Amino acid sequence: MQTSGSEEAAVVQASQDVGDQGYSKSLKPRHISMMAIGGAIGTGLFLGAGGRLNSAGPALAIVYAVCGIFAFFVVRALGELVLHRPSSGAFVSYAREFLGEKGAFIAGWMYFVNWATTGIADITAIAIYAHYWSLFSAIPQWIIALVMLAVVLALNLVSVKIFGEMEFWFAIIKVGAVVIFMVIGIFLLVTGTPVDGHVPGPQLIADSGGIMPHGLLPLVLVVQGVVFAYAGLELVGVAAGETSNPAKVMPKAINSIIWRIGVFYVGSVVLLSLLLPSDEYRAGESPFVTVLSSIGVPAAGDVMNLVVLTAALSSLNSGLYATGRILRSMAKTGSAPAFTGVMNRSKVPYGGILLTGAVCVLGVGLNYLMPSSAFEIVLNFTAVAIVATWGMIILCHLIFVRRSREGKVARPSYRLPWTPVPQIATLLFLAAVLVLMWLDEGAGRVTLMCVPLLVVALIVGWFASRRAIKAARGEDD
Repeated sequence: MQTSGSEEAAVVQASQDVGDQGYSKSLKPRHISMMAIGGAIGTGLFLGAGGRLNSAGPALAIVYAVCGIFAFFVVRALGELVLHRPSSGAFVSYAREFLGEKGAFIAGWMYFVNWATTGIADITAIAIYAHYWSLFSAIPQWIIALVMLAVVLALNLVSVKIFGEMEFWFAIIKVGAVVIFMVIGIFLLVTGTPVDGHVPGPQLIADSGGIMPHGLLPLVLVVQGVVFAYAGLELVGVAAGETSNPAKVMPKAINSIIWRIGVFYVGSVVLLSLLLPSDEYRAGESPFVTVLSSIGVPAAGDVMNLVVLTAALSSLNSGLYATGRILRSMAKTGSAPAFTGVMNRSKVPYGGILLTGAVCVLGVGLNYLMPSSAFEIVLNFTAVAIVATWGMIILCHLIFVRRSREGKVARPSYRLPWTPVPQIATLLFLAAVLVLMWLDEGAGRVTLMCVPLLVVALIVGWFASRRAIKAARGEDD
C-alpha cells in the first residue's frame, strides 16, 4: 500500500502512539499468561461445541485443530509486531503505521464490531446458562442479560488491576473445570463406565456413523463458528500496552497458546466423542453439562454450568477492556468520537467501554425479541468482523517484514517463522471462511448480504471523521 508524503509523516508520528499515554502499566505477568489461556477457552467451546458436534460429528476435532493453527499464526504475527512496538492500540496502531490512517480506521471499527457483537453473544450465553437452573427459568432472558451486563461493566470501569484479577481468576476456573472434566472423562473411558447407556470408546464413533456421520458439508459449514471460538486470542496484544515488561512476558504467553488449543479444544472434542454419540449433544446446552448430567454425579451439571457461565462473563469482560483501549487509540487520532478517548481517575478509558456497553444493550433487546436465535445471529456477524481483524493483522505483518528487508525497521528475534508462507495461507483460509459462510443458506448468507451496509457505514464514518483526523495531524482542513 502506497502512502503520500503527509501520510509518511503521520506514520512516523504514529510510531509513538499518543493513545498509549496515561496507562498505569498494572498488568502483571501472571495476568497476561492467564489472559492468553482465557482467550483460548470461552463460550465457543463451552456452549458452541454441543451444537457443532451434533451437526458435524467427531471430525469437529479436525476443524478445531486446523483453525487453531491459523489462529496461532495470527497471534504469533501480532506478537512480533508487539515486540517491535508495544501499544494498547495494538493492531490498530500497527495498521496506522503500516497501512495508513484509513487502514487504522477500518481495523479499529471492525474490531469494535467484533467485540460488540461478541458481547451480545456473551450476554445471550449467560442468560441461556442461567435458565439451566429452575430458580431463574421464570426470569425473562433479556432481564438476566441486562443485569449481568451492568455488573461486568461496572467492575471493568474500576481499574485495569481489577480487570486483570478478574481475568486471572476467571481463567483459573475455566482451566480447572476443563482439566477436571477431562480427568473424569478419561476415567470413564478407561474403566468402560456407561454414560447414559452408552459404553465409551472408539466403537461408539464407528457405531454412530463414523467421524463424519452427516457427510462433509456440515463439517465445513461449522468452520465459521470455530473461528468465533478462537476470537479473543489477539487480546494479549492489546494488554501488552499495560504491562511493564512485554518483551519478556509476551513470547512465553503466545507460545503457550498452541498447545492449549491442542489440549483444551481438540482433546475435549475427541473425549466428548468417545463418551457419547455426537447426536446426543445439542445446541444451547454445554456438552460438558450433557455428559456430567448423564452419569448421575450429584450437582455435576450445576457446577459445570456455573463454570461455563464464568467463561461467558470472562469473554464479556475482555471485550469491554479491549474496545476501551482500541477506541482510545483511535480517538487520539480523530478516528473515533472524542469522548471515547477520555480516562477516569483510575486511568481507565471509560468512554470506549461505555460505548461498547451501549451496543450490548441492543443485544438485550435482541434477546427480548428473539431469545431462541439471538446467539446464532450475532455469531455470524462476529465471524465477519474476526476475519477482517485477523486479515488486517496479517497484512500489517507482511508490510512490516517488507520494510525490515528494506532496512526501514528492525525485526525482533521473536518472529513468525517461514515468512511469507503462513501469512499467505492464513489470508487464503480467511477468504475460504467467507465462502463457507455464503454456502450456509441461512444466517451465514444473510450476514454476508449485510456486509455492503457495513462497508457503507465505514465509508460514511471515514468522511465524517476526516476533519478530526486532519486536526489531530495538525493539517489544514
